[in-house]
Amino acid sequence: MTVDAVALVVAGVLLVASLVAAVVDSPRVPGAAIAVPGAVLLTALGVVGWPDAEATVREVAPTVGFLVVILLLADLADREGLFTWSAAVTARRAGRSPQGLLVRVVALSAVVTAVLSLDATVVLLTPVVLATAARMRVPSRPHAYAAGHLANSASLLMPVSNLTNLLAFAATGLTFLHFTALMAAPWVVAVLVEYAVLRWLFRADLRVPVGDPVHEVPPPPVLALVVVGLTVLGFGVASLTGLSPVWPALLGVLVLAGRQLGTRRTGLGDLVTAANLPFALFVFGLAVIVLALQVNGLERLLTAVLPAGDDLLALLGVAAVAAVVANLLNNLPATLALLPAAAVGSTPTLLAVLIGVNVGPNLTYVGSLANLLWRRVFAASGGESPGAARFSLVGLATVPLTLVLATVALWAALQL
Repeated sequence: MTVDAVALVVAGVLLVASLVAAVVDSPRVPGAAIAVPGAVLLTALGVVGWPDAEATVREVAPTVGFLVVILLLADLADREGLFTWSAAVTARRAGRSPQGLLVRVVALSAVVTAVLSLDATVVLLTPVVLATAARMRVPSRPHAYAAGHLANSASLLMPVSNLTNLLAFAATGLTFLHFTALMAAPWVVAVLVEYAVLRWLFRADLRVPVGDPVHEVPPPPVLALVVVGLTVLGFGVASLTGLSPVWPALLGVLVLAGRQLGTRRTGLGDLVTAANLPFALFVFGLAVIVLALQVNGLERLLTAVLPAGDDLLALLGVAAVAAVVANLLNNLPATLALLPAAAVGSTPTLLAVLIGVNVGPNLTYVGSLANLLWRRVFAASGGESPGAARFSLVGLATVPLTLVLATVALWAALQL
C-alpha cells in the first residue's frame, strides 16, 4: 500500500473542516456542505476510486437509514410527551432528595440512550432534565453531566444505541440479542461507575435541599410508551427472524406519525426536520473522506498499534487505543477508521473498540458530536456551559475507571 503524502494532507484537512462545520452547526454551512463536496473532490482527484467510494456509501447506507428512522421515532415520542412525563415521574419519586434525583436521572438517561439512541438523550431529554432541576430549585450541574455522560457511556447496550454500534454491528457477526447480551455487563458497569463518580464529584451540589418538590405529573403518554416498548421487543424478534431492526422502528414511526399527522399535531416539514437528512449526508461524505485516509496509511498505522488477541490485557489495550483515537478524530470517524483494523482481529476486539469510542469521548468536547450538542443545549437552557478544561477534568475522573471496568466486564461476559 503506497502512501500519497499530498492526498493524506488533503483528506486530513477535509476531515477537520467537516468536523469543524459539524461542531459549529451553522444553517448556512452544515457539516454536509463540507463533507459531501470533499468526498466528491477526493474521488475526482483519484485519491479514492469511484467504485470504492460507491461501495463505501452502499455499505453505510443501511446504518444511516436506520439512524434517520430512530431519530424520527425519538422526536415523535417526544411530541407525545414521553420525555416530559418521564422527567416528571423521576422528579416526583425523588421527593426532597437531590441524591435521589441524580440516581433517577442516571437511570432514565441510561434507558433512553439504550433504547432511543444517544441523540435522544442529548437533544430531547437533557433540556427536560435541566428544566426539572430549575423547577425543583437545585443545582443543575450534577444532573446535566449525568445526562451528557450517559449519552455516551450508556450507549454500549444495543446496536441501535449509537451510530458507532450500528457501524460495527454487521462486522461483529452477532445477532441483535447476542450483541446486547454480551454488552449488558459493560453497560451496567459503565452506568454504575458514572453514577458513583459523579455523585462524589458533585457532592457539594447534592447537599443543597430541594426547594420545590414536584407533586404533579402529567397523564402518561400511553401510545408512545406502548409503541416504544413494542419497538424494542420488535428489535429482538427481528433479530431472531433475520430481519433488519429498521422494520420495527419504521413501524413505530408510521403509527406515531399517522396519529400526529391525522390530528395535525405535526406536519411533513416537522418530520423532515426531525429526520436530520443533512446529518445523514454528512455521514456518507465522512465515510469517503475516512476511506481516503485509510488507503493512504491510516489503516496500516491502526492495524499496527491495535493489540492482537482477546485476552484481558489485549482488550484493555484496544479500548484505550480506540478512546485516544476518538478524542483525536471524534468518535464517528474514529469508528470508521478503526473497523477495518479491528475486523482483522476478532469479535471481542470489535466490541472493545466500541467501549473505547463510546466511553472515551467523555474526556473531551471533541470526542463526540453528542458532547458539542450537549454544550449547546446547556447554554440554550440559560445556564453557563462548562469550559473545555472543566469538562475534561470531570472526564478524567470518570473515563479511565469506566473504560477499565467496562472492558473487564466485557472480558468476563466473553468467558461465559
